[in-house]
Amino acid sequence: MKVGAMKIVEGGITAPLGFRAAGAHVGIKKKKKDLALVATDVPAVCAACFTTNRVKAAPVVWDMAHFGNRISGIAVTSGNANACTGPQGLADTEAIAKAFASHLGATPGSVLVSCTGVIGVPLPMPKVVDGIAAVAPMLRADVKAGRDAAHAICTTDTFVKEVALQVMIDEKVVTLGGMAKGSGMIHPNMATLLAFVTTDAAISAELLQQALGTCVADSFNMISVDGDMSTNDTILALANGQAGNAAITAPSADFDAFQQALAAVCLKLAQDVARDGEGATKFVEVTTTGARTTEDAKLMSRAVVSSNLVKTALFGGEGLALATLTGPGTVWMQSLPFSRMADAVISASKIGHGGHKEEGSVLGNIGIGNLLSRE
Repeated sequence: MKVGAMKIVEGGITAPLGFRAAGAHVGIKKKKKDLALVATDVPAVCAACFTTNRVKAAPVVWDMAHFGNRISGIAVTSGNANACTGPQGLADTEAIAKAFASHLGATPGSVLVSCTGVIGVPLPMPKVVDGIAAVAPMLRADVKAGRDAAHAICTTDTFVKEVALQVMIDEKVVTLGGMAKGSGMIHPNMATLLAFVTTDAAISAELLQQALGTCVADSFNMISVDGDMSTNDTILALANGQAGNAAITAPSADFDAFQQALAAVCLKLAQDVARDGEGATKFVEVTTTGARTTEDAKLMSRAVVSSNLVKTALFGGEGLALATLTGPGTVWMQSLPFSRMADAVISASKIGHGGHKEEGSVLGNIGIGNLLSRE
């Protein structure tokens, strides 16, 4: 494998060296797996991105306070979000960290916690604590163990989301693995989304955070299904250094290769989340070219993917109208028989009038209320 070249491999969260996982049903849900555990044989540096929602669930508060530590494990419950649960929710989160830490021989501050599911209901803590005691001995490094964990973090998901790939860095094979859940409340600036990435790369916490922030901005922060944001959104990346590459501590070709691999992992997981959107029948990618800046391009792309009118048009299989607009803004087109809208576009275009139209005027003849533009 050439330096920087990437290769997809089998597995997910357990693909990198030194990571183990398990997933099982412990009673939070009626039948399906609802507890996932991930452990690293060597404490790992961690990077994280969290919901921008002002209302943050107890596990997010815990993780924000502790992800800067060397991390030994992650415990994830599904079926209950432990959100809007007040002081009891914070206490329950700490109890989960303590329970898993005791099985790892680690400190509670080295265990991160994520929860997803119903909001406003306290966790059934006896089932969770007993479940951790039962599932921790199941931790394994094989593909099935990783897939069990990926199943256990799901809620309304219709399929498991996991990926693994390898990249050559410093003449060493570095592996990255990931798993995610999400299908509803999906909107830019993450979503109702949990994602976990592991890697055996040796990299500083600062550069891991830099790489994750860049990759999330171009993947998870660019998807939308229904326009709603969650209280629990969390993305965690752990790097335990077991690949044996020279530690990446400064921007370099090795860092670029690692970031490209991480970007591929994040993009695959983000696309799977969008594909699995609740009620979704189509997967659509929006490409914006010719924008003055990357941020302008992202703003315009987000406006399209977040538009309910665009979504309903795509769902209904209607044709699409193309128009030339100058400057960024937002355009709304109300329902109108497509043939009439097309006639209006043609009659108002430069083809019909011999001139170039400014923003908002190309479709100006459709009628009052059918087109609005906003800077």
